[in-house]
Amino acid sequence: QVQLVESGGGLVQPGGSLRLSCAASGIIFSNNDMGWFRQAPGKQRELVATITSGYSTNYAVSVKGRFTISRDNAKNTVYLQMNSLKPEDTAVYYCNSEHSYNRRQYWGQGTQVTVSS
Repeated sequence: QVQLVESGGGLVQPGGSLRLSCAASGIIFSNNDMGWFRQAPGKQRELVATITSGYSTNYAVSVKGRFTISRDNAKNTVYLQMNSLKPEDTAVYYCNSEHSYNRRQYWGQGTQVTVSS
């Protein structure tokens, strides 16, 4: 059974930092591209950042320079370091895996990030 379990969300003041983690099980982690997406109330889910199995990264324009995605294949975990957080970063953040070859995807349950003073 595939599981992607996010953690690290919470309430933070503007300008603060959070680090999200996503622990994967039931997949061969090193064969998967990993990503973080987010969905704010009343909005569509959007891509935040991705990291391929080959460690190439891609970021949404809105988070470039503030967020950093990384992965630890030994721990089957992908991270999202979020700095200089803004109120508009408030959303539920979802972890995603996509197999590098067959493109099969899985999603986590999401973790809430709220940026507010």
